[in-house]
Amino acid sequence: MPETISVQDLVEVYSDGTKAVDGISFEVNEGEFFGFLGPNGAGKSTTIKVLTTLLRKTAGKISVAGFDIEKHPEEIRRVIGVQSQETVVDPDLTGRENMMLEGHLHQMSGDGLKKRVDELLTLVGIADVADKRAGHYSGGMKKRLDLASALVHKPKLLFLDEPTTGLDPQSRAAIWGYLSKLNKEEGITIFLTTQYMEEADKLCERLYIIDQGKIVASGTPESLKREVGADSITMTLENSGVATQTKEKAKEVLGAIQGISKVIESDAGITVYARNASLIIADIVRAFDSNKIRLTSVNFASPTLDDVFLQHTGRRIRTEELNTKQTSFARFGARRRPVRQ
Repeated sequence: MPETISVQDLVEVYSDGTKAVDGISFEVNEGEFFGFLGPNGAGKSTTIKVLTTLLRKTAGKISVAGFDIEKHPEEIRRVIGVQSQETVVDPDLTGRENMMLEGHLHQMSGDGLKKRVDELLTLVGIADVADKRAGHYSGGMKKRLDLASALVHKPKLLFLDEPTTGLDPQSRAAIWGYLSKLNKEEGITIFLTTQYMEEADKLCERLYIIDQGKIVASGTPESLKREVGADSITMTLENSGVATQTKEKAKEVLGAIQGISKVIESDAGITVYARNASLIIADIVRAFDSNKIRLTSVNFASPTLDDVFLQHTGRRIRTEELNTKQTSFARFGARRRPVRQ
């Protein structure tokens, strides 16, 4: 299958010396729904900024849609769509006017542009409010308008940088439906970054898990979860500030219980992995009681992508609701304005 994106040994170092991306390599195939999953600060947004020509790379070799990122940035900008974390709409314009302006910035006009705008307004479910000022839209409606605006010029490749951050579950699910339809029915290649495990699991055909600028795991969501190989049991000890020796004693006790394959301490508590976890919980409670270790909670679940992240990093992904900010008209125009010849 042809590659839409090829990245080899990408490094991005900021002016203060921070290495945001540390030698990552990957490919995205044409028509694929591809994802980066990781916590805030992992390097996801930095990678997208480099791929969309908004940030110059420090080192590495990159091609997007068949174009070298250093030699042909203008050609890349013409064939990509970008939706960033911040909602980029002009609140003083109507939804339709926002999209018409976006089309004009891409040198589109006439009946063709009007038809395209109508199609997209219907696709994202805001046709009934298209002629109301965007400043009166809800957060979910603004996100949908932003997504539609990124699609006006019919991009071959769509970059989505945490597109559902800050949305309620219903709005998030609606956007998932639109994105799945774009990928499956229109064949648009989608590169998604997210900190939401459910989003990555539901949408992505192939997934790279990234942390501190490095790739820590890759594969399909199902194959990554299968690698965990066991159910997880997460427990917290009485009092969050228990002594280190108590935690060490707890891990020692857990390690001696037959059937437990791995013990990991994280900020969420102590997690162990075992087959038939529901049967082993009773053994854990009895062993802790015998050793005067008091539990406040015990939970078990089938493997998730968070378990994959935990096994590779010793930490869990913390999803933090970010404040989405309206940006000015100048920012709106600057973000997607194509390079004119």
